[in-house]
Amino acid sequence: MKNIYLFSEGNGLGKLILGGKGANLVEMKRIGLPIPNGMVVTTTACKNYFESKNSLSREMIEEIDVAIEKLQKETKKSFEGENSLLVSVRSGAPVSMPGMMDTILNLGLNDIAVQRLIQKTKNEKFVYEIYLRFIEMFSEIVKGIPREKFVKVKKFSNGKSEKEIVEIFKNIYWIETGEFFPENPKEQIKMAIESIFNSWNNERAKIYRQLQGIDESMGTAVVIQEMVFGNYNELSGTGVAFTRNPSTGENLLFGEYLLEAQGEDIVAGIRTPNSIQSMRNQLPKIYDEFSEIGKLLENHYGDMQDIEFTIENGKLFILQTRSGKRSPNAAVKIAVDMVKEGVITKDKAIMMIDTELLPQVFNGTFEESDLAGKKLLGKGLPGSAGVAVGKVALSTDMVKEGESVILVRVETSPEDIKGMSLAKGIVTVKGGATSHGAVVARGMGKCCVTGCESIKIDCSEKFFHINGEKIYEGDIISINGYNGEIYKGEVKLKKGEISEELKELLEWCKEFKKLEIRMNADTPSDVLVGREFGAEGIGLCRTEHMFFEDEKIWSVREMIIANTKEEREKALEKLLKLQKIDFKNMLHKMDGMPMNIRLLDPPFHEFLPKNEKDINKLAQQLKKTSLEIGTRIKELKEENPMLGHRGCRLAITFPEIYEMQARAIIESAIECGYEGSSCEIEIMIPFIGGISEFKYIKEGILKEIEKVFKEKQKTISYKLGTMMELPRACLIANEIAEESAFFSFGTNDLTQTTYGISRDDSIKFIDHYKAKNIMKRDPFQSIDTRGVGKLIELAKELGQSVKPDIKIGVCGEHGGDPKSIEYFNELGFSYVSCSPFRVPIAIVAAAQSAIQKRMG
Repeated sequence: MKNIYLFSEGNGLGKLILGGKGANLVEMKRIGLPIPNGMVVTTTACKNYFESKNSLSREMIEEIDVAIEKLQKETKKSFEGENSLLVSVRSGAPVSMPGMMDTILNLGLNDIAVQRLIQKTKNEKFVYEIYLRFIEMFSEIVKGIPREKFVKVKKFSNGKSEKEIVEIFKNIYWIETGEFFPENPKEQIKMAIESIFNSWNNERAKIYRQLQGIDESMGTAVVIQEMVFGNYNELSGTGVAFTRNPSTGENLLFGEYLLEAQGEDIVAGIRTPNSIQSMRNQLPKIYDEFSEIGKLLENHYGDMQDIEFTIENGKLFILQTRSGKRSPNAAVKIAVDMVKEGVITKDKAIMMIDTELLPQVFNGTFEESDLAGKKLLGKGLPGSAGVAVGKVALSTDMVKEGESVILVRVETSPEDIKGMSLAKGIVTVKGGATSHGAVVARGMGKCCVTGCESIKIDCSEKFFHINGEKIYEGDIISINGYNGEIYKGEVKLKKGEISEELKELLEWCKEFKKLEIRMNADTPSDVLVGREFGAEGIGLCRTEHMFFEDEKIWSVREMIIANTKEEREKALEKLLKLQKIDFKNMLHKMDGMPMNIRLLDPPFHEFLPKNEKDINKLAQQLKKTSLEIGTRIKELKEENPMLGHRGCRLAITFPEIYEMQARAIIESAIECGYEGSSCEIEIMIPFIGGISEFKYIKEGILKEIEKVFKEKQKTISYKLGTMMELPRACLIANEIAEESAFFSFGTNDLTQTTYGISRDDSIKFIDHYKAKNIMKRDPFQSIDTRGVGKLIELAKELGQSVKPDIKIGVCGEHGGDPKSIEYFNELGFSYVSCSPFRVPIAIVAAAQSAIQKRMG
């Protein structure tokens, strides 16, 4: 395989070889669009470069020379001839990494070429402008000379001619490097290729790949393309446009352009551009042609496109197209609309949704009632949809993890990537909706306001002026990425709602997915949220969460503190009535959907009073002394409570607790039946480690349920099963399956007990493991398929060897993680259960997994 392909030679090689930019240029060339000619130095060449200790091999240099000769013939231009060839050299990774790597424009210029170009164009100002830009970009990117050194020269040029400034620029290059500025175009190109390859490993690119989960070994391609000039004359310009609005999803061209400008002017946010819609009046023929090409590309690729273009002397050229980054809300609308328009199929629409960003759909808006009393500081452009509230930070160094911060900058640059990832929202003074800040914010699902030119930042004094107001670093502001508004102080947020488009998409997902998606729900309000979001049952109802309400907690404490069985049963009688109220409310709202109820799990200490006031109150309630209560609390204290007296171990010590809960569940279900609601009940025993303890507890529960049936003269169907949370349970799953109607993997505790890592304390060191590549992912966020997964697979296999149709589900945090859902779908599980607010994410992830499996 070659290292370099002309656009006309690279058909079918794909993004992994040609990079995203190169592959799309090759494809656009194939279908006959107006693109400048060029060639692609492949990702294979990049890998070879790194293997050759960051140097171009002799074979590579020869291949570059051959490709340059071919390009000169194809363009009918040359670096040495009268018809001068100039090129851009740009990075092009297999996946989009906006602004993370480097671009150099106008390569091929030298003093001789400049004079030839002046003779041809009769426009000395234009030629020297692109020459200065070339020297500046080349010096910064290839040699690391700070651009500010060149900016200062231009700022204080004091009437010097462009030709004189060129000599000053070259002198800066010589002083900084000890070398003359390269005059040979082929040498310029080779140096530029090396710098682009090296930019794959710059700090901002590494941070971006870590944040986006991009494979480090991909490498980048390099695109070398014939220059066309948007700054040639008044009939020239440059722009970036999306075929649909990337913030709202509206089916209307959305973007910006500048006349008499080059591409870097617009994407860098240096000048605030014009809306693409204004081109209808300025350049109507170009607008119509561009609009037609946009639709053609959208239909060709089956996705909304982000297109870079240049107009040179009234002629349109397409420089790049790629699938456009969009807000999560827009992503859903675009996917659904394109199905209805006949552009894509339902399964393609589902696969277009980024489940990692889908939670942003629920970020909501500002409370309208709260806006009336808030001061509107100013307004910028809507860069990325969403709302955010936080403390002002004027530099990325001031953005701390875990804090609610709004990053305010004149313009963002790739060096700001880390701070942007931690901030709740971003505001920029310059730039538009396609500037670096807006594009990166949309990719991260962050709220962003751009182009707010009324902001004047004083970094030395740590404040900014905006329309007569002085806002200091640390002050609270609220920003609206839907309309660009910025408010002083905190504006209350309103929860997001599921759009009609998302509801429709979720219904399509149900046509494809195999996994049942349940919710973890402990209250009637949880049930309403989960059902609204499409949950198909409750996979985990944590009964202890019901106990933390003020009235109930005192009855629970009374039960725990009890010294005798009689005292405990008296307290349990109170809890029975309270539990029945909760169960009945939830069962009525479930309307016949399955409800899996976990019996009491946490250790007693979680319920006990922590302060003197509450200890005194409990003592008074139980007619005991505070000393007696304090002594009892000390007796119940455990050194390692999460591996101590909890779960089924409570029922071994105090069988009456689970018996009360079983009675409450069955009585509630029977009474709901009388009141017109059907019920599907699953009772789950937690923290089982051995078959003997399971059988002992099961026997007591069954006896209590039979008592209820006799008392009520009514029977109902139910299932009694267990959580699989301990490695030992997985190893003897065949024995447990003899007695258990279902398995529900509690993956939080199973991960904790398999790794021997406290999930609460792991935050102190897991990031160090990830940074040092000891762990690729936090095992509490995405299931560890190699270790914990082996136990899960073994338990499934052993359980099904005894009971082939045993229902198997997951109710840990992994039930809402798309990567984990893909794994559970592969294993053929019955259901996953997650937070009500993650139900839509789980539905989409389950559908995507099923579609992917079908596609092979």
